[in-house]
Amino acid sequence: MTPPPDAAHAHTREQRRRALLAGADDADSLDANLFAALIAARDGGRELAWLGLSRAQLDALCARHFPRLPLSAIAAGPIVIAIEDPAHANFVAALRALLQRDVGGTVQRDDAECVASIVAHACLRPDHLWRDLGLRGRDDVTAMLTRYFPALVARNVESLRWKKFLARELARSLGVPPGPAPGCPGCEDYAFCFPPAR
Repeated sequence: MTPPPDAAHAHTREQRRRALLAGADDADSLDANLFAALIAARDGGRELAWLGLSRAQLDALCARHFPRLPLSAIAAGPIVIAIEDPAHANFVAALRALLQRDVGGTVQRDDAECVASIVAHACLRPDHLWRDLGLRGRDDVTAMLTRYFPALVARNVESLRWKKFLARELARSLGVPPGPAPGCPGCEDYAFCFPPAR
């Protein structure tokens, strides 16, 4: 019996995650596990550009966390990050900068810059942030943001969904009315997060 496509995809992604961790000096490290999950979610479909990292950033990230990884383990060639809508490109750049203002003192700055790019680009996608990142659930996003941007997490006193909260924080920092992230309108829960005005 053939497993459903989602199960097959999850199995393949888990295999890629394990392959990445096999190249880590410390396969139990929080950072190695996080980056293995984030990369594995995109590498199989040759969607590495969706991470929002240049080839140089991705190679440096892998060198830091997966130094024993064979060069052939990650898709080769250039990574072209193309955001066609200027408003979306501005959103990503501004959110990345906003996140980097709240970097915690216990993480490497280069890693935090990668997480900021990955999160900002994921906000362009039309699903819950945890799915867009390839993580297991909201708790994984909370743990990641707490590790890298603890002051940001502390401000989410209403426990808003992360993509909505990030868009709101960005709007506040820019002095504009809050609204959805670019990917929010395509999400199944858009009406829940942004109910129509009555």
